[in-house]
This record gives sequence, C-alpha cells and structure tokens, in this order.
Amino acid sequence: MTGDAGRKPARPFLREGVAELRFTRASGPGGQNVNKVSTAVELRYPLALAGLSEDHLQRLRKLAGDRVTQEDVLILKADRFRSQLLNREDALDRLEEMLAKSAIRPQKRIATKPTWSSQQKRLEGKTKRSGIKAGRGAVKFD
Repeated sequence: MTGDAGRKPARPFLREGVAELRFTRASGPGGQNVNKVSTAVELRYPLALAGLSEDHLQRLRKLAGDRVTQEDVLILKADRFRSQLLNREDALDRLEEMLAKSAIRPQKRIATKPTWSSQQKRLEGKTKRSGIKAGRGAVKFD
C-alpha cells in the first residue's frame, strides 16, 4: 500500500506561495469551540501575481463577482467545517475549481441558416395571424 492513497491530486492552476491564508473565528453553531478556536479561513489570492493570461483573468473576475476587491484580490471565506484543516482544504479546492472553470474558453456560436421547414412554419404562422387580424375590421352591410 502506498503512502499517498488518501492524498488529493496536485492543484495545477495554483501557484505556490501566492495565496495568503488567514484564520479567524467562525460564526454559527459549534458551542464553545467557535468561541475559542480560529477555524474559519479567509483566502486572499492577488490576481496580479497569479500569472494568468488576460482573457483568463477577465473570465475569473466575471465568475468571482463581488469576491474580487478593488485592489484586484480574490477573497474566499470557508467556515463550513469545525476543523481548520478541512476549511483550509475547502478554500483551496474552491479556488482551484474557480481557476479551472475560468480557464475554459466559451465556444463561439456558429451562425446557421434556418432550415426550409422552419422557414415554411414561420410563414404559415404569419399568414394565419394576418388572417385573424384581417377579420377584425369593421363589418360592412351591403
């Protein structure tokens, strides 16, 4: 049995030493543990030091939304778990997931010509509608 069976795979998008982790006291349930132990994690990731291409950064900023500050720092808060280690891993996993998702370029839509049958259906609908509207006119008595 190897020693790294429980180990998570490496994070390909994260640069070593760029992310800054701060540990604070979490809110919510947890009894005395919440009041005594700093388990919540605030991850700060300066986008200028991330070494990403400009279009990748643009997609990441759009994906992150309000979590990017005016100083261009991405801030993620993790306090789902009662363990500092689990919250740390959760924050790093979420950051890696955001980086991976923003790395994918959206495919451009290729404009296609409407099919013959769809054009016919459209014209039939227009003809039917114009007939309904034509019947709405004033009634003429001869």
